[in-house]
Amino acid sequence: MKSKISFISLLLLVFIACKKQDIGPLSDLRDVNSISITNATDFRPDPTITVSKSGAGNISIVLTLSSKTGRTIKEITKVAASTSYSLIQGLAGATGFVYNTASLAGSGTTITFNTSLTEYVNKGGKLPTATNLELANRFYFLVTLDDGTIVITTPVRVLYLD
Repeated sequence: MKSKISFISLLLLVFIACKKQDIGPLSDLRDVNSISITNATDFRPDPTITVSKSGAGNISIVLTLSSKTGRTIKEITKVAASTSYSLIQGLAGATGFVYNTASLAGSGTTITFNTSLTEYVNKGGKLPTATNLELANRFYFLVTLDDGTIVITTPVRVLYLD
């Protein structure tokens, strides 16, 4: 009986002495300087905006930096229309095209990138053969913050609707 009590006491001591490890939240860790697309209408899984075939074909993408960062957006340094991050990172062999030749100045925590389907086609993009499909190239943004930090956003899809 004494040995049972000693064994149970030893087990209790071991359990009390063990510290539970904290593994953190079960979600992706987000960069403090992450930029969101605030006018996205869907996530497929990337932020998706819509453009109407029957309308003027204007594409407007609103990029917003969280005000909690204490930083502001200095500029959109580079925009690429591509199928991967390679072109925005300047890697050789990337498909798609660099969209802007000059940076787009910003101030504050929000900046809007405006273009059109006509400009997209003139720069080398192709429209889908049918409506209700995404443009083949996604938009990638390289954004510079006021402290010189460079942020590459998640790709933005454009859904071409009737």
